[in-house]
Amino acid sequence: MMFRRRLDNEQWQPRLWVVVVGLLLLSLYVIAFVVRNDDEISVDFVLFAQKVSLIWEIIFVFALGLLGGVLVSQLYRRRRAKRRGEPADAVGDLAGRREAESQPRG
Repeated sequence: MMFRRRLDNEQWQPRLWVVVVGLLLLSLYVIAFVVRNDDEISVDFVLFAQKVSLIWEIIFVFALGLLGGVLVSQLYRRRRAKRRGEPADAVGDLAGRREAESQPRG
């Protein structure tokens, strides 16, 4: 069982300010990243070419990579379940004790 540590006011305030400053710095970095990558680039789509902003190209490639990673992980999960003889869409037991698949104890 995981125990949560209660923070008193002396510990809470500094941690809050560290989080606020960290989020502010991250926001400023993202804004600077977008502003610095606003150049127009030409993308060749084989049949035609289109000028787009570099930041949109970066976001598109990031989203495409994220989607590809999710799909590959799902294929890996299905193959692993198939080798074990389990249904591909069954939710696994986190503890590995197969309690979710056993008969109810009465």
